[in-house]
Amino acid sequence: MVSQDALVVFTPSGRRGRFPIGTSVLQAARTLGVDIDSVCGGRATCGRCQVVLSEGEFPKHGICSCAENLSERGENEYAWEKINGAMIDGRRLSCSTTVLGDVVIDVPADSQVHRQVVRKSAEALDIEVEPPVTLHYVEVQQPDMHLPSSDLRRLKEALEFDWRLTDLQVDMRVVQELQGVLRQGNWKVTVAVLDGERIIAVWPGMREKVYGMAVDVGSTTIAAHLCDLKTGEVLASAGRMNPQIRFGEDLMSRVSYVMMKPGGDREMTREVHLSLNDIATQLAAAAGIDVAEIIDATFVGNPIMHHLLFGINPIELGGAPFALATDEAIAGLPATEMDLHIHPGARVYGLPCIAGHVGADTAAVILSEMPYATDVMTLIIDIGTNAEIVIGTRERLLAASCPTGPAFEGAQISCGQRAAPGAIERVRINPDTLEPRFRVIGCELWSDEPGFAEAIAEIGITGICGSGIVEVIAEMYLARIIDQDGVVDGTLATRTPRVKASGRTFVYTLFENEERTLQITQNDVRAIQLAKAALSASIRLLMDKLHIDTIDRVRLAGAFGSHIDVKYAMILGLIPDCTLEHVAAVGNAAGTGARIALLNRRRREEIEVVVRRVDKIETAVEPCFQQYFIEAMAIPHKHHSYPKLRSVVTLPEPRVSESAVSTGRSRRGRRDRPAIEEAQA
Repeated sequence: MVSQDALVVFTPSGRRGRFPIGTSVLQAARTLGVDIDSVCGGRATCGRCQVVLSEGEFPKHGICSCAENLSERGENEYAWEKINGAMIDGRRLSCSTTVLGDVVIDVPADSQVHRQVVRKSAEALDIEVEPPVTLHYVEVQQPDMHLPSSDLRRLKEALEFDWRLTDLQVDMRVVQELQGVLRQGNWKVTVAVLDGERIIAVWPGMREKVYGMAVDVGSTTIAAHLCDLKTGEVLASAGRMNPQIRFGEDLMSRVSYVMMKPGGDREMTREVHLSLNDIATQLAAAAGIDVAEIIDATFVGNPIMHHLLFGINPIELGGAPFALATDEAIAGLPATEMDLHIHPGARVYGLPCIAGHVGADTAAVILSEMPYATDVMTLIIDIGTNAEIVIGTRERLLAASCPTGPAFEGAQISCGQRAAPGAIERVRINPDTLEPRFRVIGCELWSDEPGFAEAIAEIGITGICGSGIVEVIAEMYLARIIDQDGVVDGTLATRTPRVKASGRTFVYTLFENEERTLQITQNDVRAIQLAKAALSASIRLLMDKLHIDTIDRVRLAGAFGSHIDVKYAMILGLIPDCTLEHVAAVGNAAGTGARIALLNRRRREEIEVVVRRVDKIETAVEPCFQQYFIEAMAIPHKHHSYPKLRSVVTLPEPRVSESAVSTGRSRRGRRDRPAIEEAQA
């Protein structure tokens, strides 16, 4: 038999590699450093190494992943299922499954040793509580043969007399249950009214509390907060990976999946609804309430996530002119239409999308940060797989979307990973010795502090996450390991063993032991340059539209923006020059906006008006984009000197590394267009 290699791609980590036919999935995962649990040494007895085959065409990887490309179920798997029951969702034991062709393998959260840390907690915020759903206690007159009137009519009369609520509509489900509830409560009931217009629930007796959940459906993670609708208090928060990742790491991959597989959109919608039900159950359990007490929910997400969430086919968002199915708010939608297992009368509200690449999550960020209510020139960036940019004042607001890709989340980086215990998140490099020190998620000690080795004995050092990538590359620049063009200076190999040749380029070794070597390669640096250049160029174009040269304040939103050091973000050129004291992380601002919309109905009306005033700019088609992109590939920028940053940080003066000169390589030129095309892809 002729030996050949198969491409194996793991999600959600994004790691991939080629392996000989017959390699077990678990062995491939271990070789790539993919996080799969297994305590039985591959003997098929623990059952912890379960994986799921993602089937279909994956244009991004250039493969067709199908069941025929994995070995058939063997005796080991049948034996395990006989004892433990059938594996759900067509799962396989990775230790007993071999690769026969190209495949995409999803590693479920419960099969991961170090599960991703979904770092989207609720931000402390004073929100005026005026919820759309209000509770009203009434005592209803009992029926009288001499005054013939229905139970519903007498309920409405009581609500009008006690609460001045008139002309109320009513859900049929409420009518169906009303007589039993009235008699159970001895004619004393609590009524839930939506927007002062519709009765959506009735309970016997006095009820003082109901709850709502605010959900940010991101392309990578889903974060939700359970709130008391009377006080506004956040009672519980929960987050998990978006299960749609197995259909594609980025948004366009998911649209491609829908294009290639009929019914793929319904499949992804079902997956996210199942995940939302799990999250609702988790929130309720954490708060000690019944999930049926959740009576309202708000949702935000980018346009593709928004469409898939509400069961809308996103194909039109996959190509120009990127037409939305709707740019209006989704209001009053019964939760039952989304198969959400909360209160059967609960309603769902989806914030409005702004344009084809700027979604309800951006609207939520605007609602949270309120740039429309100030004269201070404000730049807001929500950095994820896509970056959303908002800039302006009360006079005018501009918005844009920028495809930064997953590099900032640790993907496409040779030793990168998503945020999880064991991932390096902070880095410092001594400019004299070029020796690094670092911190990992799950340990407060730095690597050069006493007790570090003992503290990380269980979690280990597994890779580097997004915030760590930003810091290590910025520190490499400050230590002159890379020059302004991002090229690793190979002449430093004579000074330190941490700089080594790797083919025609050089690498910097951040960490090394018997089990693992973490190196920053030239391709890693380039991936970050591409991402930050696209973002920087988009910001510069919006500034041009407003005829401004400076920004007064910068707000970094999202999980990534909350965990990067703003100084290092500015050193790399991710954000424009600005007084560092005026740059701040605002956490999950999209989730905060969802909470505001959950707790205050007037703010829902407010954002619906504001988003119509936002001008959406398609930066990639602007004539200056290519020029700005090329200039922004430099660290921090080819032409902008960053005087405010230089007042607090000593930046290296621009120079060309000797290794680049000796090899005669051009710093730019023919690399420009491929870089631009790669960023726009």
